[in-house]
Amino acid sequence: MSALARPRALPPAWSQDAAAAFVARYDGLRVRLPGDSTMRAAGAATFIARGLPGVRDEAWHFTSLRPLAETRFAEPLTPVADCAAMLARLPSLDAPRLVFVDGRFRDDLSVVPTQAAVRVGGPAYGALAKPEREPMVALNTMLAGDGAAIEVAEGVDAGALLLVSLGSGTAERPVAFHPRHSVHLGAGARLTLLDIALGEGTYLHNPVFELAVAASATLTHLRLQDESAAAFHVSTVYAEVAAAGTYDSFALTLGGKLARMEVHATLAGPGASAHLNAAQLLGGSQHADFTTVVSHVAPSCASRQTVKNVLTGRSRGVFQGKIEVARDAQKTDGYQMNQALLLSPDAEIDSKPELEIFADDVKCSHGATVGELDTEQLFYLRSRGVPQDVARAMLVRAFLTEALDPITHEAGRAMLEAAIEAWWERHTP
Repeated sequence: MSALARPRALPPAWSQDAAAAFVARYDGLRVRLPGDSTMRAAGAATFIARGLPGVRDEAWHFTSLRPLAETRFAEPLTPVADCAAMLARLPSLDAPRLVFVDGRFRDDLSVVPTQAAVRVGGPAYGALAKPEREPMVALNTMLAGDGAAIEVAEGVDAGALLLVSLGSGTAERPVAFHPRHSVHLGAGARLTLLDIALGEGTYLHNPVFELAVAASATLTHLRLQDESAAAFHVSTVYAEVAAAGTYDSFALTLGGKLARMEVHATLAGPGASAHLNAAQLLGGSQHADFTTVVSHVAPSCASRQTVKNVLTGRSRGVFQGKIEVARDAQKTDGYQMNQALLLSPDAEIDSKPELEIFADDVKCSHGATVGELDTEQLFYLRSRGVPQDVARAMLVRAFLTEALDPITHEAGRAMLEAAIEAWWERHTP
């Protein structure tokens, strides 16, 4: 039998067992689940066939979901818990907000915007997601509950909007929720989306976003993932950018026992651009994965990725970044850089930048660096009377500055800087 005809290997037993538990929940809930039942059924068929992804899947080679599979998740109960402590951690910003608790919209905690059309309740299915290719997206499609559909009309500047997810599972009753969100910007429209995920206890947060940016529109997407230390976070973003449009994103990963942020950005019109910057700050035995695929389909498009990692304890960071340049995408300008700072001999980084180029008139580059704090710089600061902990903090902050520099939204940047400062205080010996 040829390699092309060889059947796909069966998922490992742990993946099949976990998938069976999710499918059983779908079977029990399918008549009550809102939204498009046909899309749900297709997602279920894919998920039944594929199961949870394993390390034999190329895109998941560095990230095992076995710890997630060994947790038996329940359906979230109607959220009635007091969320005051988690809400107090949100940035002080005079802006509307949409709050979801365990994946369900909480009208009593939300302030719906007036500058954008918003629909909440039921999954916001769109046409960009690829559940047939991504098992975790298939799982979301199968079990999606609530979500937000946000539309900004042509030429409107909608300002800032907070999209907040709060998780509240327990070790005795872990819960899983799968919100499905969409954002559509009309031609020339603008929106800054502050996407914040916080939580307490044990749970799986598996959101999917579908983001459509029309011609000359700009979507700024600032993401703060500071989930519970016992939580699992697996998110997938699909962004499609039309001619002269911009998708400008920054993702900060601080929390979660196991976290993966996956971004698929398509530059579909001439002059489109995407910035997929990120930072992962990990300690203890945390595992975090930032995976991106940027598809240059149209000519004269630009993409930038700068991903920083600061790793302590026995943590493990993963970066996988792929730039795809189609045959017609001449004058492409693509750049990606992954840098890791290892603050412990037991920390680990896996870096896999890739270029796949079918056009001949392009400017593309990628790179990766891994190292410890510069001993000469530390010595210089110590010789000037700076205590060692303060000197280490100064050098780490300087290392992260390049990733934060492109953020022009002052409140959003202040939110991220405050989160980094709080993380450093928790992880300084």
